[in-house]
Amino acid sequence: MKVLIGCETSGIARRAFAALGHDVWSCDIEPAEDQTNRHIICDIRDGILAEGWDLLAVMHPPCTRLCRSGRRWMSGPGEWTLPKKLPAGRSWGDMKAEFEEGVDVFTTCWKAPIDRVAIENPEMNDLAKGRMPDDLPQPDMVQPFWFGEPAYKNTGWYLRGLPALKPTCVLTEPERNTDEWKRWNRVHRMPPGPERARLRSRSFPGMMNAAAAQWGGHAAEMERAA
Repeated sequence: MKVLIGCETSGIARRAFAALGHDVWSCDIEPAEDQTNRHIICDIRDGILAEGWDLLAVMHPPCTRLCRSGRRWMSGPGEWTLPKKLPAGRSWGDMKAEFEEGVDVFTTCWKAPIDRVAIENPEMNDLAKGRMPDDLPQPDMVQPFWFGEPAYKNTGWYLRGLPALKPTCVLTEPERNTDEWKRWNRVHRMPPGPERARLRSRSFPGMMNAAAAQWGGHAAEMERAA
C-alpha cells in the first residue's frame, strides 16, 4: 500500500507503516529528524496529495486556532468579536491568519483524492466547525494509554474510509494526583519553551503501531474484496 504521512518530522508514524512492508513516505515543511530519504520537504497543499496514494494520515496539521482551547485568543462572545486578551506580541490579524491556514490545510487534506484519510486534530471550536466540509464526521477520540503508552492525551482522529482505532493494550490508570498520575500528564504539564509545541505534538509509537496494523489491514481487506 502506498501511504503518505503528512505533517510529521519525527518519523514515528512512517516507521510504523514501513515495519509492515508498506511503501510509505512522510512530508512536512521541515526536515525529518531521522534524516531519512523517504521524507519530502514541502507544503502538503502543493500537489503531493494527487500522487496516487492509497492512504493519507495527517499527523500534526496546524490546529492551535482550530481547537477549543485556542478559541479565546480569536474571539470574544459570539462569532468574531474582539478577544478580551491576545497572546503577548501577537495581533488579532495574526490569530485570524493562523486560523485561515489551519482551516485550509485541514480541508485540503480532507478533500484529497485519496480513498482513505485520517487526520489527527483536537475537537474543534465553533468557529472552525463552521468552516468544515459538510461530510466531516465527529472525531474518534482515543487515549495513548489504550495502546500501552503511560500517558494522557485525548487524541481526535477524523476518519474517511477507515475504521476507528481499537485499543490494543489498555493500561490501568494511576490514582489521581499521585506522582505516576503527574507523569502520565507530562504532555499537558510541559513547561513553556521553544521545543514545547514540537514535543507536545509527537506521536505515540503504540498508537501508531495500532494505526499501521488496523488501517493497513482494513485497506488490504477492501482491496481483496474489490
